[in-house]
Amino acid sequence: METWKILFLFSCAFFGGTSVFLFKGDNHKTLKLVLSFSGAYLFGITVLHLIPDAYHGDDNMVGVFILIGFLFQIVLEQFSQGIEHGHIHKPSHEHAIFPLGIMISLCLHAFLEGMPLAEGYQNQLVFGIGLHHIPAAFALGSVFLANKQSSRSTVFYILLFSLMAPAGYLFSKALSDGGIGNLQHYFNRIMGVVIGIFLHISTTILFESSSDHKFTIRKMIAVLLGIGIALGGFLIEL
Repeated sequence: METWKILFLFSCAFFGGTSVFLFKGDNHKTLKLVLSFSGAYLFGITVLHLIPDAYHGDDNMVGVFILIGFLFQIVLEQFSQGIEHGHIHKPSHEHAIFPLGIMISLCLHAFLEGMPLAEGYQNQLVFGIGLHHIPAAFALGSVFLANKQSSRSTVFYILLFSLMAPAGYLFSKALSDGGIGNLQHYFNRIMGVVIGIFLHISTTILFESSSDHKFTIRKMIAVLLGIGIALGGFLIEL
């Protein structure tokens, strides 16, 4: 078992979420640049690595599961309000309320993303998920604080979210090692669902991480850097 994957996934989400206590105000310019970078990197590894790998085999149903993942992400966002790609929405109420729908949908989202890692997919996927969870966890922490949750509760639920991707990895690995139903035969389909989720999230980030959908110089640099790193990793493995 590759312990570094678990530690990396957990650390990105946990420290990304708890950093909400260090940054004040509504104009998180650095967060928008991280979003642009992570969106470009996600898109790059999806096109260069994940899609070719998922279609490597005789399963003609992979494309169907990519569509399922894409549509499933749309459904999840009805409950999560776009937290997955860093959207922070202020509540319209003034009393404390627990954002149950956001928490459940975001945890399910992270759990599904961690599952394909058990099949030994490239490290680029691990980095992509980790980077993607930094702004997502930050947005989640912001939502909890905006909904009048205590600092202790906010840290607890960020911790819970941080455990979801590693839990998906461990759960999938345990099933695979146990040989239950020849699970390895279904990993490409699971990967198809994750690809659909990544395609939706990455394109949404790229088009919505700046006002009026315009690319500033800083955003363009962040996007080119994200795609460049994904392309560099692809060329190294050729």
